[in-house]
Amino acid sequence: MQVIPAIDVAGGRSRVVFWPGVSSGIGAPTDRPDQIAEHFVRLGAPVIHLVDFDGARDGRPTNLEVLGAIAARVATPLQLAGGVDDPDAIRLAFAAGATRVVCSLAVADDPPRLDACLAVAGDWLAVGLDARPDRLAAFPWRRPAPPTLPDLVGELAGRGVRRFVLSHAGGEQGIGTVASLARTVDADLLVAGGTSDAAGIRRVRDAGAAGIILGEALLSGAIDYQTAREAAA
Repeated sequence: MQVIPAIDVAGGRSRVVFWPGVSSGIGAPTDRPDQIAEHFVRLGAPVIHLVDFDGARDGRPTNLEVLGAIAARVATPLQLAGGVDDPDAIRLAFAAGATRVVCSLAVADDPPRLDACLAVAGDWLAVGLDARPDRLAAFPWRRPAPPTLPDLVGELAGRGVRRFVLSHAGGEQGIGTVASLARTVDADLLVAGGTSDAAGIRRVRDAGAAGIILGEALLSGAIDYQTAREAAA
């Protein structure tokens, strides 16, 4: 299972200050996303996941200079979430250096827009879904009744989505859902957050997820990257 570091970006900076040497008092803290990404790539990160908080708010990718700065420093796939819910936004993200994009739940309820996004991004498009049933039910669906997560994932996979980012799926109920989806859906499942220790990572691995996305847990030092990789192996 892949361990994918995540950087939440707002105003061109990481929302969590990273200090790789905090335990030993060496080095210096940084909120520069390009430096943080480079650190984890040196440790073997297969992908860097970027969340554009400003882009999610504005409905278009906003921190494109940050994306470009990271792309200039690392030759590792960059997965962008936030503000990439239409074909033009995806094109902007790819032009700036992204190699993958994560669309929001909005595209799941808009088949023509999803098809247009898939036409641009193909297999490099993921859909981000909140695994909590109450959050899924609270979305303002256009359809008569809200779908269950398994039904929605099956529907989107049938339309060509080959990657899903599942947030809040690290708990006991969420892990069971991931395990069920991994057995029945032909798509990569990435579990985002909800885990900050080796035991939790192993649970996600054993459920059959293709990857786990760790942000604050890594940047805060709650778990180091090598320990996370060992737990995921």
